[in-house]
Amino acid sequence: MSIATRIDRGILTLTFDRLDRKNAITAAMYQTLADALRSAEADSAVRVIVIEGKPEIFTAGNDLEDFMKRPPGGGEKGAGEGGAPAPVFQFLYAIAEAGKPVIASVSGAAVGIGTTLLLHCDLVYASDTAKLTLPFTQLGLCPEAASSLLLPRLVGYQRAAEKLLLGEPFSAQEAFEMGLVTKVLPVAELDAHVQRQAAKLAALPASSLRETKRLMKGNDGAAVKSQMAEEASVFARMLVAPEAKEAFTAFFEKRKPDFSKFQ
Repeated sequence: MSIATRIDRGILTLTFDRLDRKNAITAAMYQTLADALRSAEADSAVRVIVIEGKPEIFTAGNDLEDFMKRPPGGGEKGAGEGGAPAPVFQFLYAIAEAGKPVIASVSGAAVGIGTTLLLHCDLVYASDTAKLTLPFTQLGLCPEAASSLLLPRLVGYQRAAEKLLLGEPFSAQEAFEMGLVTKVLPVAELDAHVQRQAAKLAALPASSLRETKRLMKGNDGAAVKSQMAEEASVFARMLVAPEAKEAFTAFFEKRKPDFSKFQ
């Protein structure tokens, strides 16, 4: 199973469970995540949501082979044929709109959407082995998940520019110093700490948590949705451009891409 789900004591845990492929996310996995998040909103038995990977790796981001077979569209909310949003955008809108507390537990590599999804989580705990990466420009693409809006707001323009323009990995400690990560722990202590924090939240009044989260988010919802839609449009256009084709070809051929011929 690629996404493992369980509900225990009011905590819904969603686990990237595809270790043989570095927890790379397929369209089917995005759909499972989106459906689970939407169901959680209406399920009174769920009070807190935890998103986790494995001790070895959080997620390598999109499964590029699957992604190229099922590319998202560039219409409203990333809609493809038939007007339905692509599963990746269904997931992004679901996590952005989640009214219940969302905790991320990050260990090992968190690539692309593995890092941008953290911007929509309320608490982010990372192991000291975590490495975050936003490699969109290296793939000839642009950011998603409203990260082009949220990351500069969170860490400042210059630090966000370094991460989004260069696309180089950065440590959990640096992410903590930037404000993207709540706390860094030894990998052996991460899971227990996350479960303790989730249990604390699950024991609190659900209505208080929902309203506090809503008040903190303020009017950001409309801006986030608008930015996601614009990113989706640009992303779709760039996905079929020569630069992305060169980047993806180089990835599958296990070589360094050559962008020198593109303006």
